Parts: sequence; C-alpha cells; structure tokens
Amino acid sequence: MPRRLLLIGGLLSAAIAALHVAVVFVGAPAYRYFGAGEGMARLVESGSLIPPVVTLAIALVFAVWALYGFSGAGLIRRLPLLEAGLLTIGVIYFVRGLLVIPEAMVLLQSGRSLLHKVVVFSLVSLACGILYLAGAIARRSG
Repeated sequence: MPRRLLLIGGLLSAAIAALHVAVVFVGAPAYRYFGAGEGMARLVESGSLIPPVVTLAIALVFAVWALYGFSGAGLIRRLPLLEAGLLTIGVIYFVRGLLVIPEAMVLLQSGRSLLHKVVVFSLVSLACGILYLAGAIARRSG
C-alpha cells in the first residue's frame, strides 16, 4: 500500500512540475490564469528572465519531490534522507492544502463557486500531502 500511495504522490508532483514548465512556454496568459499575479505577467511580456527562472526553479522543486515519491515507492534507488524527505514534503503539501478552508470561506462569502481554481489547487495539495504522509507512515509501520 505505501508503494501505491507514494507512486501516486510522485506522479502528481511530476505533473505539477510539468505544469510549471508549460506555464513558461505559454507565457503571460498562463501566469495570469494560475495566479502568479499581474506583475509577473507583465515581466514576462517585457521579456524579463525573472518569471521563467523562478517558475523553472519551482518546477525543479516539484520534480525533486516526484523523485522522492518514486524512491519511496521503490521505483528508483533510495534517495538521501528519504523518510525525512517524504514527511517534510507531505507536511508542506498538507499545510498548503489547508488553505482550502479560508479560500472556500472567501468564495462562499463572495457568492462564487467552490469549484474555483484556487480551491481545486488547494484540494490537490491536500491530496498530495495525504498521499506522501500516509505513504511515509505506512513505510515506517510495515
């Protein structure tokens, strides 16, 4: 069971990394859509290298997290500090996912749908956190 949880977590992290890379190639509209802010979108439009460098650095973090998921699932060699890494990744995703609560409250108060992208992003983060944490805990128990 921990293998499957960590494999799915790793696949989601890899997809998130790929999404960040795609944002760089799509450009300003993607930065706007995914909430990077108007400032970042304008920097992209002006030809600044700051947004793509920052976005690719974030993509690299998610790619490393994917590797940790795959390592925990036994698909690749054991990475350094694997147990601590899996727990840390799980906690970061989980805490980010908890933002769904205030985000949902704001959306409900403004009369907007709970299917808004920020809620979806938070739910994906929460799911990733649960996958990494449950997988890491199950590895330790089994």
